[in-house]
Amino acid sequence: MKRFHRVAVLKGGPSTERSISLQSGAAVARGLAQAGYAVTEIDVTDRTFELPPDVEGVFVALHGEFGEDGQVQSLLEQRRIPYTGSGPAASLLSVDKRLSKAVFVKAGIPTAAFEVLGPHGRRTLPLPVVVKPPCQGSTYGVHRVKAESEWPAAFADALRYDGEVLVEAFIAGRELTCGVVGDQVLPVTEILAPDGWYDFTAKYEKGQSRHLCPAPLDEATTRRCQSIALRVFKSLDCRGLGRVDFRLSPEGELFVLELNNIPGFTDTSLLPEAAQVAGIAFPDLCARIMEMATLD
Repeated sequence: MKRFHRVAVLKGGPSTERSISLQSGAAVARGLAQAGYAVTEIDVTDRTFELPPDVEGVFVALHGEFGEDGQVQSLLEQRRIPYTGSGPAASLLSVDKRLSKAVFVKAGIPTAAFEVLGPHGRRTLPLPVVVKPPCQGSTYGVHRVKAESEWPAAFADALRYDGEVLVEAFIAGRELTCGVVGDQVLPVTEILAPDGWYDFTAKYEKGQSRHLCPAPLDEATTRRCQSIALRVFKSLDCRGLGRVDFRLSPEGELFVLELNNIPGFTDTSLLPEAAQVAGIAFPDLCARIMEMATLD
């Protein structure tokens, strides 16, 4: 029995991830329609939008700024319209890597050594490092720095997004990710990207990366990865859905990179693929997330 019948999908948005969000939103709208909902797609072009008066709930498919940082969630709270995913506070915690890293450290969740630098900050971590804007997604402004000669350009590019940068120790090893839908932890996926670097092209161009799901891991490592993913999800007070990204070192240590509180729903996206492996068809996945829509 559905709680919602007439729903809206918010897609697009004003962030650097607008093009990806348009793809995610279109896919979600198709999935919800196949699951029996009456769906209105709304292309959000700035920080204002109108909803049809009969809409009962909203599926938020906005990535990046405004969509994942609590802003749109706060607007929907004010309008008292149930929406998918995490609330405003949890969204901000998740999207701002400075804040989420602090939560991980406090909760004893393993994460790479890091420091936050302003425009005139001096790096103390030894190379290699990863430098990234604290509040961007889809690897915008993210660089792997192996040599000192690469540092100035990488630092300057990352700095232009948010005014500060997050510098992390680079963890050699394997790229893993694990999704959470409601209280269900999905199978772990291993990402095989060109040169071991999962950048924008590797993420969104078909054929650039291979996804192995379930990941070829021993049972103990799989369980540990899923357990940590759920701990991350709960420590950030998330709800509905999320996807936790990891590095697995050659010594078998897991390091949490971040939680994506509105992960992609494109045809190359990781969470829908893992859900499919778990036996959840795409329309059912969209419906399951839609039916968890709520207010803080």
